[in-house]
Amino acid sequence: MELTVTRDVDVMADVASAMAAIVLRWTLASGPTASLALSGGRTPRPMLERLAEESDIDWARVVVFQVDERLAPLGHVDRNLTMLEDALLSRVPATVHPMPVGGDPDRDAEAYAALLPAALDLVVLGLGADGHTASLLPGDGAASQVDQSVAVSGEYQGRRRLTLTAPTLSRADHKLWLVTGPDKRHALDLLMKGDPSIPATLVSVEGARVVTDRYAVLGAD
Repeated sequence: MELTVTRDVDVMADVASAMAAIVLRWTLASGPTASLALSGGRTPRPMLERLAEESDIDWARVVVFQVDERLAPLGHVDRNLTMLEDALLSRVPATVHPMPVGGDPDRDAEAYAALLPAALDLVVLGLGADGHTASLLPGDGAASQVDQSVAVSGEYQGRRRLTLTAPTLSRADHKLWLVTGPDKRHALDLLMKGDPSIPATLVSVEGARVVTDRYAVLGAD
């Protein structure tokens, strides 16, 4: 994987948003739509806010999916969608397919899988200190799921989740990883080495770029 180390979170957001914008513009130049799958959490927010300012992207032809979502009520602070709407989706005229988490989780996973394209154009991923990405969690069955495009995780930090599976993420043409903070140093090292002990390495490295702040590499603030 290609690794880009930046000075701090602000510069990382600038670099990552520029990379994402290039992929979206290139994809839209060669086809009718571009599919973009987004992760939640704090890390991608600055990047998404900057991406929303990319006025030369034909956002009306961008189709947005979620990488994962907590089973929580609509509008709840725990929902990844809440942050995504605030940072990006409320600012651009993209088509959005939120993960349905209000009914039976297994049926919701099947319904969402039916909406996905054969291969996503770009997925934005994060990395947990424990080596998880999306909601592919250490020791959880969803991480080893190979027969489904969307799976249901066990409880993690108080919530079960819907998540795109490793094969779905691997099929994406472009993967953009965002990694920040000194607590991610060990997980980042394992990711870059392709160490199979963490779920994040289940995602193919083909078409993958990792953008970090220097603290995730140095492990010191």
